Amino acid sequence: MKMNTDRFSLTVDEYLAETNVLFYLNDAVTQLLEHKEEYTQFGVVRYFAEYFTSVKNGNHVLFREFSYIKVTPHNRESFIHIFWKCFRQIGKNGDLLAMSEYSSLLQLLCPDFPTEMVQNTARIVLIDDATDCLMSFADFIYSFQIQFYYEEFVESVSVIYQDLLSGKNPNTVIVPTSTSVEQLSTAANEEPDPQEGVDSSIFCECIEGLCERFKHKFPSTVAIKEILESSQRVSFYGFLMALAKHEGVNQDIGALPNKSDVLIDPEMDQELERLIAQVAISPTSNNSSSSAVGQKETSKKASPRKSLHQRKRIEMESDGSTEETDSSEN
Repeated sequence: MKMNTDRFSLTVDEYLAETNVLFYLNDAVTQLLEHKEEYTQFGVVRYFAEYFTSVKNGNHVLFREFSYIKVTPHNRESFIHIFWKCFRQIGKNGDLLAMSEYSSLLQLLCPDFPTEMVQNTARIVLIDDATDCLMSFADFIYSFQIQFYYEEFVESVSVIYQDLLSGKNPNTVIVPTSTSVEQLSTAANEEPDPQEGVDSSIFCECIEGLCERFKHKFPSTVAIKEILESSQRVSFYGFLMALAKHEGVNQDIGALPNKSDVLIDPEMDQELERLIAQVAISPTSNNSSSSAVGQKETSKKASPRKSLHQRKRIEMESDGSTEETDSSEN
């Protein structure tokens, strides 16, 4: 979880609201009560310490339900980051996967992850073209980041776009200029063309008005202006793809590296090399070494809720390349 340098200027209530501490505390208590026989064996104090360490490190979303992983911005960021770490090998191998295959990978980490969100991501990548085409890992994950992290913003912008496309006055509170009113009136008398898109300046004004009162996360208005001022007209999915490619937007979210480094993860590469070396040296002791790695990972990135799944996570990361390649071949 990112450290807010202005946190000392916040009131207690503002700090609790911004960091969602009460939500995590409530979840921690709920998990403790549901699994108290398992957790009381090593003490309640240690349980809470490991729970919040897991939240801080971003491991807490692994294998949790979709309603949990989407409930806070930190959870969404953590899930995107874990998805990248687990499956970046797909991109490293140069594999192209279909929408259904990406959906299966997401459901390995979150069993009830909705297919609809994966479909919406595919539409961004393919600019609303046939969603059964193959996609690279890099194209998919940066588009997925926009669709998942800014879900509410994307839905609201979609409504604005459809209103503009049909010539309606978008249901947004903005102070229109004389030029924008004239342009909107002209657009209302023209036949809508989805391929051509909408006027970028009007679209920009409407989105700025939305952001002024929006309660959810949204990309910086600086990035939005930069994208929309680069052309006279823009399509909805063209706008989302531009957000997905914008380095500033990516850095603000903080879940993924720059696109040029998306296939690079030295720490994970070293861990994979170490595991492969262990298997090569002592194949008969594979089970014991895997157990030791699982125990080490549990203490290093402890999450009482997920302690039983840590070994599965390591195995997924170490063997992911083979499984993913098989998936794409099938």
